[in-house]
Amino acid sequence: MRSMLVLASRSPRRREILRNAGIPFVVRPPEPVDETPLPGESPRDYVLRLALAKARATPAGRGEIILAADTAVVAGREILGKPAGAADAFRMLRLLSGRRHEVITGICLLAGDPVLDTSVTRVWFAPLSEEEIRAYVESGEPMDKAGAYAIQGLASKFIPRIAGCYFNVVGLPLALVYQHLGSLRGKV
Repeated sequence: MRSMLVLASRSPRRREILRNAGIPFVVRPPEPVDETPLPGESPRDYVLRLALAKARATPAGRGEIILAADTAVVAGREILGKPAGAADAFRMLRLLSGRRHEVITGICLLAGDPVLDTSVTRVWFAPLSEEEIRAYVESGEPMDKAGAYAIQGLASKFIPRIAGCYFNVVGLPLALVYQHLGSLRGKV
């Protein structure tokens, strides 16, 4: 029997990444998970905990592999989630302006024992003027994105350099997922 990949996510970006790579899947969003960081939790542990929780919150059938992921933008020691509003997006973009940050994605493939892994990409932002930040926030694009930006969208012009997986910054480290899928497919 051929295993079926189940994407445990509402993210249109994750769906697009898998679809563009020709990986067949179905979407089954998980039950809501509390995404509050635990006291003293490292960003890596945070994204792994949430990816596992999302995978476990998604019903699975026989022969299915659940794929869940969680992405965090980390500036210094601060985890930047999705902005609470325009003022929060402005604050995040001001914090990212002219400096390097990390994007960390935790993935969980669940078909029996969970397979957990992370991908880290370093991203450099150009210095942004107050007007550039304001115009970007007013575009609405930052509002549902971790760290208040989309590398594949309007913010692409602000990012002169990355080190690591581009797709990780978009929301799913595709090569890492594909590598682990290859090792699981024969076991499910």
